[in-house]
Amino acid sequence: MDYSRRVIYLDNAASTRPADEVVEAMAEVARELYANPASAHAAGAAASRALDTARGEVAAALAVEPEEIVFTSGGTEADALGVLGAARASRGRHVVLGALEHPAVTRAAEALVAGGFTLEVVAPGADGVVRAEAVVAAVRPDTAVVAVMLVQNEIGTVQPIGEVARQLADRLGPDPRRRPHLHVDAVQAFGFLRLRPRALGADTMALSAHKLHGPRGAGALWIRPGARVEPLWIGGGQERGRRGGTENLPAIVGFGRAVALARRALDAGADAAVAALRDKLEAAALAAVPAARPTVTGAARAPHIASLAFPGLPAEPLLHALEARGVLASAGAACASRTAGPSPTLKAIGVGDRTGVLRFSLSRETTAADVDAAVVALRDAVGEVGAGPAAASPLAKRPARG
Repeated sequence: MDYSRRVIYLDNAASTRPADEVVEAMAEVARELYANPASAHAAGAAASRALDTARGEVAAALAVEPEEIVFTSGGTEADALGVLGAARASRGRHVVLGALEHPAVTRAAEALVAGGFTLEVVAPGADGVVRAEAVVAAVRPDTAVVAVMLVQNEIGTVQPIGEVARQLADRLGPDPRRRPHLHVDAVQAFGFLRLRPRALGADTMALSAHKLHGPRGAGALWIRPGARVEPLWIGGGQERGRRGGTENLPAIVGFGRAVALARRALDAGADAAVAALRDKLEAAALAAVPAARPTVTGAARAPHIASLAFPGLPAEPLLHALEARGVLASAGAACASRTAGPSPTLKAIGVGDRTGVLRFSLSRETTAADVDAAVVALRDAVGEVGAGPAAASPLAKRPARG
């Protein structure tokens, strides 16, 4: 398509546009603060102060101490550190996951299985929520790690992390050393929900910058004081020995600035404003396309994700028809959209292969005009795919992608 014309971007759960202030801050750091933050001279000290400021911004958003934040290359590395690092530091050899986890978590668990661990995966209900009692029931005396994400990235449902932590404490006692490590992937929640990992009862929490108008290439893992996490690799002792390698200062500063902007937006009611636009999009889309339905109902959801199912229609041709009309969305999760086969998340909640599912994900930059135009484009795209040549094409016969 012609990207010189305006695009309605509704794939923000995959990645957001970096805020102008973030890009400007990153450029300034790249130009001016090029010294190594570990260097003992004045230029190194200036870079170190910028690193500390960014760490403070992330910590303040979580109401934790700066030294509890470990910067990473993104959410995937943060998840790997939270799962692999905690499991390797434990005596246990068993891992429990919710079935809705991001591949960053499931692949880490599979790596543990290849190394001799055993894995139990807890199925969700049709509403897209993993039940806390089912997670806790799967825990054994040798369970090293329990991993449950906070916001499901494809369908937007909020998982009961606090209840999982409470039930673990009720069953195993208040001493965290007697319980398995609880890792939380909060990548899709950060910037839209007010996160308090201590109150939730988590041991580690993964974050990513590019989901809240920050840059790609920066993320963080919050680690509860006293939690044991082994580094994924060793190096020069950066990040308190938990993540070796010279810090990507421009991206980290951009992350800190994006977090500060997101906090300011939340204080001004951005979460409610985005949720209202999501509700408007869903209601208008269901009215314009009578065959469409919500992918899940009855569960709490993050404000920015709308997932709609189209029985009998393939997702990929719908995406192409939308893109031709200037609307960018995704089928399930962009992280898996180049792999063949149905989304494991959609399969887990009982969505059949012949039902196409589209995810429209908003940001605080999305406008009511964007939503109105997207609904018109969706109506026309469904009409084209459902009645036109695309409905009989080989592409349309593929299972919907996640």
